[in-house]
Amino acid sequence: MKKPKIFIACDTTNLKKVNRIIEETKNSKLIFGYKFGLEFLNSKKGRNFISKLKKKIVFGDYKIADIPNTSASAIKAVKDLKLNYITIHISSGLKALEAAKKVSGKTKLIGVTILTSLDNKALKEIGYNKDVKKLVLKQAKLASKAKLDAIVCSPLEIKLVKKVFKKEIITPGIRLPGDKKGDQSRVMTPKLAFKNGASALVIGRSLTKGNIKNNIQKLIRELK
Repeated sequence: MKKPKIFIACDTTNLKKVNRIIEETKNSKLIFGYKFGLEFLNSKKGRNFISKLKKKIVFGDYKIADIPNTSASAIKAVKDLKLNYITIHISSGLKALEAAKKVSGKTKLIGVTILTSLDNKALKEIGYNKDVKKLVLKQAKLASKAKLDAIVCSPLEIKLVKKVFKKEIITPGIRLPGDKKGDQSRVMTPKLAFKNGASALVIGRSLTKGNIKNNIQKLIRELK
């Protein structure tokens, strides 16, 4: 069995905390990557920090959502960071996905489906008539057509996405047993997410809140 791949969400602008997360996630039983979201990417020192990060799997969670030309230009603007992964909303449309993919080079382009904080009620509030699963399936087909390298979806839709998308499936909305949902609506435990077919997991508060090393040991026990 391959080592489980975990992207740890560095959801902070505190560089000392990010350095501590990186230092304390050195573990031979897991493959760790580091996901940096808009909070960090837009911070004064965030970009400089990432530019100096060497020999790490780096996930730039920009969640690009714009017209084709702007989406492609945004990808070009961060090429110097040599990110391993970068995200774009599938809802940007096929032309934007194709334009971004055309310039992404060695960086894997990840299509983001419906955010894990949204449920059917929230989707209706913003004007969608279809339920979550039907929307995610349609988006997964679009990601496949655009030849994206990976998809981000909630763990509840992994099996559905696997039917139409044959590359990496990365799942946020992961909680260790006993942890609270927080602001997420569609969540699952790490063990069950991998069992359902996830290629990698994104985990934030369940690992970074409190004692990181202890949380990682809890995760390792959960995955046995």
